[in-house]
Amino acid sequence: MTEHPAKHFIGGEWIGDGPLCDSVNPATLEALGQHHLGSERLTNQAASAAREAFFTSPWAASPRLRAQVLYEIADRLEAARDEIADLVVLENGKIRAEAIGETLGAISETRYYAGLARNIRGTMQETAPGNFSLFNREPAGVAGVIVPWNAPVTLLMRSLAPALAAGCTTVIKPAQQTPLVHARIMEAITFAPSLPKGVVNSVNENGIAVGKAMTASPDIDVISFTGSSRTGQAIMAACAPSLKRVGLELGGKAPAVVFADANLDLAVKELTHGALAMAGQICVAAARFVVHESIASEFEAKITMAFRAVKVGPGNRPESQMGSLIDLENRARIERLIEQAGDEGEMVLKGERLSDAAFLSPTLFRINDLSSPLVQEELFGPIVSIETFADEAEAVAKANATSYGLAASVFTNDTARAMRMSRAIRAGTVWINSHLRLFAEGETGGYGKSGLGRLHGPEGLHDFLETKHIYMEAGVVGAAT
Repeated sequence: MTEHPAKHFIGGEWIGDGPLCDSVNPATLEALGQHHLGSERLTNQAASAAREAFFTSPWAASPRLRAQVLYEIADRLEAARDEIADLVVLENGKIRAEAIGETLGAISETRYYAGLARNIRGTMQETAPGNFSLFNREPAGVAGVIVPWNAPVTLLMRSLAPALAAGCTTVIKPAQQTPLVHARIMEAITFAPSLPKGVVNSVNENGIAVGKAMTASPDIDVISFTGSSRTGQAIMAACAPSLKRVGLELGGKAPAVVFADANLDLAVKELTHGALAMAGQICVAAARFVVHESIASEFEAKITMAFRAVKVGPGNRPESQMGSLIDLENRARIERLIEQAGDEGEMVLKGERLSDAAFLSPTLFRINDLSSPLVQEELFGPIVSIETFADEAEAVAKANATSYGLAASVFTNDTARAMRMSRAIRAGTVWINSHLRLFAEGETGGYGKSGLGRLHGPEGLHDFLETKHIYMEAGVVGAAT
């Protein structure tokens, strides 16, 4: 177990306030350590500290300071890379290669926005002779960052880094399943010597108390949330009375469309990883294999063999290729979905328990009913449907058949078809002959129930910036009276 309980960080100080709760390793069900639970009072205290820092510190008006701090944070995350990755393996259950990749992604994200911090520019327009409109980009104020458990390092920095680069001060709510990982990241952040007090604050969750307090707080101007569509809808509703700005990166049901001319070996390799990375607990995972009917049998045989060969086990074992689910509750949820898939579709490969801990092997099933919840809803685990299509029009219709639109992939050797499909599919990201490529420079976000706004890339700054119009007429401003 970790030596000290994970604390809150408010106004530049670590605060050990609130009841203690265990954090559990989902691969062994052993307690890893403890963390202090947060409260509405602590959330309001953190929001107040962030607001004071926004208005009284040089942070909001100092892009060079913000860049310096982000570079310092990146350096400290890099120094702690192995320790953070080890904690991710233990507390989240994913394999170590995924944990290292996630940590490196967070470091890259932080350095990327350190560079953008000094490149936030406005514009000027002369609307008539001597009449000037200046459009300034200013920080939106205090940003609340609500982090999910499935990628607690990358998905924290994906929101926190652009918020800081834009000049916002912040209040963070980590996921209750990964508080020890978060505490180690916060330790790296707080070691940044140039970081002013109150710019970064963090309060551990306690059920939903902290999240509710953040959406209700008059001191928080923006909420950046990554998580389920249902929770995103609740957050949007809770923010409506105060008209808070919301950035929502929500659920997905990514179709992978495989045409008859595709390189099947490449498609199987990409989609095995694309579907089973993080045990399928990622919103852009390949969740539906939509395959041309002429190659459906061959594809099914190859993907079944690949899924069956995946070695499932504890993330700290070198031979493991897929880790555990996040907890026993989610294992039970996926098991219920497997039984439903057997009733509503045809089972191709049935997932099984592998121990008393939160492990399940992958599941594949055929289904033709587009109205089934198994097709329509995000399943968020190692369970994937196989559907078929006859022509390109049907492929588009099936790809767009759900209310989600976060990501998709298309496998074909016909470049023209690939471009037609990428335009026709209603998703924020479409990968061609690949799946699950994410990086700091490329925006991600969704259509429909998959959310609002974009993260990564230059557009990742937009949720945290306001545009101010300053108007003046030459010869009027500063004229003597």
